[in-house]
Amino acid sequence: MEDRIQKIMKNLDCSREDALQVIEDDKRIDKGEKLFELTAEQKKASKDARQVARKPTVYKFEQKRTRKADNEKAEVMQMIAELLEPVSAEFEMTNPERECVFVFKDRKLKITLSAPRK
Repeated sequence: MEDRIQKIMKNLDCSREDALQVIEDDKRIDKGEKLFELTAEQKKASKDARQVARKPTVYKFEQKRTRKADNEKAEVMQMIAELLEPVSAEFEMTNPERECVFVFKDRKLKITLSAPRK
């Protein structure tokens, strides 16, 4: 305890009584007591000082990326559609370059075509 008092006296450049008061205040604050509340004006000034000016974004979110059409995949999906339409009563091409859903023998199936890179 004496080490702590000496350390507080040295760091805060205060008397022994002030150091003991600091320790007592710390104990009361640790228990949840509000000793040093700010006034409404001080709270507002503190909040204003903590706010950071935000720059507007330079980039635009509205721009959608346009993908180049993949004719080979569309052609393969069209061939698959031609093969499956006579067999399936319910055939739906959900994405002409990628995906189709159909029913075969009372079971719903989905084919997803992917073209992996090298």
